[in-house]
Amino acid sequence: MNVFGKAAGGMTRRAVLCGVAAVAFAAVAGGSLPAFAQGKVKVAGIYTVPIEQQWVSRIHVALKAAADRGDIEYVWAESVANTDYERVMRQYAEAGQQLVFGEVFGVERAARAVAKDYPKTAFVMGSSFKPQEPNFSVFDNYIQEPAYLSGMVAGGMTKSNVIGMVGGYPIPEVNRLMNAFMEGAKEVNPQVKFSVSFIGSWFDPPKAKEAAFAMIDRGADVMYAERFGVSDAAKERKVLAIGNVIDTQPQYPDTVVASALWHMEPSVERAIAAVKAGSYKAEDYGPYSMMAHKGSSLAPLGTFEAKVPDAVKAKVKEREQQIRDGKFTVKVNDAEPKSTM
Repeated sequence: MNVFGKAAGGMTRRAVLCGVAAVAFAAVAGGSLPAFAQGKVKVAGIYTVPIEQQWVSRIHVALKAAADRGDIEYVWAESVANTDYERVMRQYAEAGQQLVFGEVFGVERAARAVAKDYPKTAFVMGSSFKPQEPNFSVFDNYIQEPAYLSGMVAGGMTKSNVIGMVGGYPIPEVNRLMNAFMEGAKEVNPQVKFSVSFIGSWFDPPKAKEAAFAMIDRGADVMYAERFGVSDAAKERKVLAIGNVIDTQPQYPDTVVASALWHMEPSVERAIAAVKAGSYKAEDYGPYSMMAHKGSSLAPLGTFEAKVPDAVKAKVKEREQQIRDGKFTVKVNDAEPKSTM
C-alpha cells in the first residue's frame, strides 16, 4: 500500500496518513527497542524517487516479497522531497511502524535526529556514513564485484574501444561501481577508453538519454547504463549497453548484454528477523550486498549468451569463481571516475 499516492476511492495523501496514524499505536520516545515483535512486523519504506527507479526498486521488491510471505505489513511513500523527508519519517514512527527502510543521502543530519527521537523504531537507511546507536543502521549497494564482471564483458564486446558511462551523481555509491566496471573492462581490453558524465539527478531518463547520445556520437559503442534512459539511447543508435542494479535485458533483448544485479533480500530478511527476535541493533548492512551473502550477482547473458566471445566468458567465469572463493578482491574505489579520452 502506497500511503502517499492516490488511494482507492479518491482519498488524499493526508487523509490516508491520518487514517493510518489513527489506528496505529504511537511510538514512545525514550527507552530501548521492544523485547520482541509479536505477529507481523510493521514496516515502512520512504523513497525520494519513484519505486520504479532501479536502486529503490530493489528495496521495494524485497519488502514486497516479505509482505507476500506474510512476514510483514508494508506501507511506503515514494517521490518524497528531501525537504519533506524528516516529516514523513516522524509520521511513520508516530504511526507505530516498527521498521523503516529508505535512503538518506541528502538528509543525513535530519534523519539521524529523527532516529534519536524514536529509539523504539528500527531504521535501516541507505547512507554513506556509519551506523548510529541504538537504532540507525545503514546499508549500501556494495555490488562492485558483479560490476567488475560486467565490465569484463563490456571490454570484450566493444569494437571501437570506447565505452560511455552515464551516472546520476558522483557519490561513493555510484563511483565505486563505475570504477570497478572500468577496471574489469581494462583487464580484458587494456586499450579501452571511457567517456564519463553525471546528469545531476537520480531519475531523469530524458537527460540521461541525451548524455548517452552525445557519447555515442563521439564513438562509444558500449554504454554503461547507471541511470534509466541510457539503454533507450543505445537501442535507438543500435549500440550495446550494460545494465546496473536490475536486469533490463527482457526490455532490451538486443541491447543489454549483461547487468550487475543488487539483491536487497539478505539485508531485508536480516533486519526483519532481528526486530522479530528483539535483537535489533545499529549495524552496517553493507556487506550483505556482496556476492558472498548472495546480495549481488552477474545476470545471465541470456540473449547474448552466443554473442559474447567464448574467451571472454571463460575469463568472466574464472574471475567470478575466484571472487566467490575469496581469492580475488575487487577494490572499493570511491573516488570520482574520470574520462580517459
